[in-house]
Amino acid sequence: MRKPGCEPDQTLWGKARGLEEALPPYPVVRHLLDAAAMALFLWDRYLSENQRKCIAVGFGLGGYPERARALVGLCAGLHDIGKISGFQFCDRHAVEYLSAELVGDLGAIGAERIGHDVAGMRAAPAVLAALGFGENPAEDSAVEAIERIAEVIGGHHGRFHRFEALYTGAVYQDLLGGAVWAEQRAVHAAAVFGSVGAPLPPADFKPAAAVLVTGVVILADWLVSQEGYVRLRQRWLGPSLDRHFVQSCAESEGLMREAGLLPVELTRGGFSKAYGIDGEPNALQRSLAAGLAAALAKCRQEAGRPDGRAGILVVTAAPGDGKTEAALEAERVLSKAFGTTGFAFLLPTMATSDQMHGRVAGVLARQSGVGAGLTLTHSMAWLSQAYGEEELEQGERVLVCDGDEEDRTGPARHQADMRPTRWLRGAKRPLLAQYAVGTIDQALMAVLPVRHNALRLLALSGKTFIVDEAHAYDPYMQVLLGRLLNWLGAYGVPVVLLSATLPASVSDRLVREYLQGAGHTMKALRGRTFPAPYPGWLYVDAASAECTRIDEADRQEQAQQRRMELTVQVEPVVHGALEGGRTRLAVIERLLKPVLNGGEGCVLVVCNTVGEAQNTYTHLRALLGEQASAGDLQLLHARFPADVREERTQRVTSGMGRSGPRPRRRIIVATQVVEQSLDLDADVVISDLAPLALLLQRAGRCWRHETWWAAEGRPGTRERPAWARETGPRLVVLDPLADGGTVPRQWGTVYHEALLRETSQVLAERGEDPVIVPDDVQGLVERVHGDRPDRFDWQDPQKSAVWTAFLGEEAAQRGAGHMTVIPKARSVAQLHVLHEQPGTEDEWEAATRLGADSVRLLCVYRQEDGRETLDLRGELPLPATAAGDKPAVCDVREIMGRTIPVAADWFREADKVDLDPPAAWTSHPMLGDLVVLRHPVRDGQAGSVAIGRHRLWLDEALGLRRE
Repeated sequence: MRKPGCEPDQTLWGKARGLEEALPPYPVVRHLLDAAAMALFLWDRYLSENQRKCIAVGFGLGGYPERARALVGLCAGLHDIGKISGFQFCDRHAVEYLSAELVGDLGAIGAERIGHDVAGMRAAPAVLAALGFGENPAEDSAVEAIERIAEVIGGHHGRFHRFEALYTGAVYQDLLGGAVWAEQRAVHAAAVFGSVGAPLPPADFKPAAAVLVTGVVILADWLVSQEGYVRLRQRWLGPSLDRHFVQSCAESEGLMREAGLLPVELTRGGFSKAYGIDGEPNALQRSLAAGLAAALAKCRQEAGRPDGRAGILVVTAAPGDGKTEAALEAERVLSKAFGTTGFAFLLPTMATSDQMHGRVAGVLARQSGVGAGLTLTHSMAWLSQAYGEEELEQGERVLVCDGDEEDRTGPARHQADMRPTRWLRGAKRPLLAQYAVGTIDQALMAVLPVRHNALRLLALSGKTFIVDEAHAYDPYMQVLLGRLLNWLGAYGVPVVLLSATLPASVSDRLVREYLQGAGHTMKALRGRTFPAPYPGWLYVDAASAECTRIDEADRQEQAQQRRMELTVQVEPVVHGALEGGRTRLAVIERLLKPVLNGGEGCVLVVCNTVGEAQNTYTHLRALLGEQASAGDLQLLHARFPADVREERTQRVTSGMGRSGPRPRRRIIVATQVVEQSLDLDADVVISDLAPLALLLQRAGRCWRHETWWAAEGRPGTRERPAWARETGPRLVVLDPLADGGTVPRQWGTVYHEALLRETSQVLAERGEDPVIVPDDVQGLVERVHGDRPDRFDWQDPQKSAVWTAFLGEEAAQRGAGHMTVIPKARSVAQLHVLHEQPGTEDEWEAATRLGADSVRLLCVYRQEDGRETLDLRGELPLPATAAGDKPAVCDVREIMGRTIPVAADWFREADKVDLDPPAAWTSHPMLGDLVVLRHPVRDGQAGSVAIGRHRLWLDEALGLRRE
């Protein structure tokens, strides 16, 4: 659909930087055709069935997916139409090629600096009008659709801009060039329009669907902007644009395959083969595999719609009940029913994510999924041993031209010059893989006003979304999670929430958010609750909001299979350097006598702070003395260097899981890092007082696999020691509040006093009554963590004041979440509201965790001769510190692998201490932000460093000390 005799002027360039200067720059029309071809291929081979359906419905074309496909291709093909503007003059080499016609009709180019994304948004209405869009301006929806396409074009660099009709007028259009330039924008658009099939204008374009289309446009642009691809196309520019488009379509599959984005269909095997578990599924897993499928079929039949709509599934069970396998069984059913492709498995911490990544990799490998994209996604994922050195080699640049209008040496240029480490390992991309495992923070970025949140929503909306440990997030994160569920509900994404200790109030809020996204009003949901059986599952259908629960017989069977009488032994303790049998360390020593004095058994000691874990480990190491064998006593917490912590996690869990071989004796001293998703089975768990839900999580590591071993046999035939068999499963709680004590000062604000006091009181009231797992779990959780109207006690004003302060802090956290998060999916009228908060569009300026300001600390050693090294002996000099040095990828990995996350406020009083990284590192995006702690070395010994009132030093056995 080009005007007779009027062809795209191919002196208008789309890519120049990084290409061969001896050749003309790459024409913008060809880049537009490349992007359109890739978007069409993404529609065919990458988008899931539910994503295609959501976009088609958003266009008002629910019954015409092919028309929706063509419109997506058109949006991608117009994404850089704004480059036909003053952008052409930002490259001195490329501007020399511009035709005389263009140079002779500049209009008001140069009067105002306008980014080509904004220029494209402002030019879009006129361009679309030339294509026949908006011929009936009386239809508001048609006008809105044009504005929405303009917003998509303006958002292709990851940030949406406010669309204002004022800027589409003739005066402002002249800022983009004269009549020749306007004609060329129309002609370029016509070339794309004809190539994608000349689609009719859409009847509508809903904002939520437009966000997904923007994600497709960004992804298509990135794929066809890879330096190697563009350089190859630059060398072979044939005369025909039609042939160019055909070739672009043919090469799309290869680009997708190289990027690891082509979906792989798994060969679904039986339960035992899929999960590498000898034996049959338990009642919970079996019920999900069969009962959930029946529930979905029933929902479809009642709705009278064969395709149905997704819903939200809540799975509750005690730790060790196989919730991971249950979730993956549910994913099989949900993906088949609703057309999602793959899953995202999100967890609360990096350590649990690393563990889960290994498990999921095994599951995929056993189902012929070796070629499927599987990524580990968290801020330090690239340090994981899951990735080899060859996967960290720098890949090609993606020439997205973001910031080309700015100073070439400014921050915009550094941001734009992405050098991805293999395609899916690049910035913001891991969630795009068919299968992703990582921290929940990576997903929550999708609902913060940060750049490329549309790309994250695209990545998540095509998968089954699984959240493990759904109870583990504070009120601020719960708001963010709820908002994400709201958007996923709007997109028809099946969601699975897993928890061992989820309060009903939290579960209700999350389910309501999802249902509101799916279209249910607050009024319709008022007064409704969604109690989940324990143990068991609850499925809430998105279309009807009707609930289906686990069959009661299956629930009873699951409870019986895992029923355990847990003895909870409360030990009053005193913290500090006092003497006597009630001091915390003396009580631990007494409890461990059967193990310390040449005995055997596996014990887990969970401490509330790193400092107490270090002191406890030091005390026990002195008691064991020379009698300790390697591995008898182990310490795990978050203040070890990253590489050391990963190695220690593997060492701690080795032999302590279901398959063994079980050690004769092991005492593990740890912090909260062992509460979630680590497979540990201890003969007894000793824990500092913590909120009751967390005590139950810690208790989940006690006799975790006893039921399985009783049925299938113990690893290595090793029985539990006699002292453990005599007491049975036992959780010992070291309670400083018992007998009128106070919260230890050294605990700080780790846990709120209100939760600790309520937990202490509940345990005192129970006396010697055991906790029956799973029967008693939900009631205990609700007693301490649930929404209760009787929190204020007029007879105990002090206790009530503590609770009032706690509830006030929770309300403040929720308020902060609501102020930060993007609007709900169905309340968005214009896309710019997704980036309306100034100063937060960059991901490092947005917080997924409230009060989580932290820095990464690198401990180095300043030798007596002035050299700085990574090791005490002085054999590993700091790499790339000379002026002009550029750190290699392996250097960055080695350096970052030795860093430790610590609170930023530790260094507020460090004005006179040199904590800056070497000057050669300052421009590096990771190394430049490090805090470097320089230990002075004297006579082969490392000294501590004074920071304000404290001293810091790295101890090889204990980790980072702060005293």
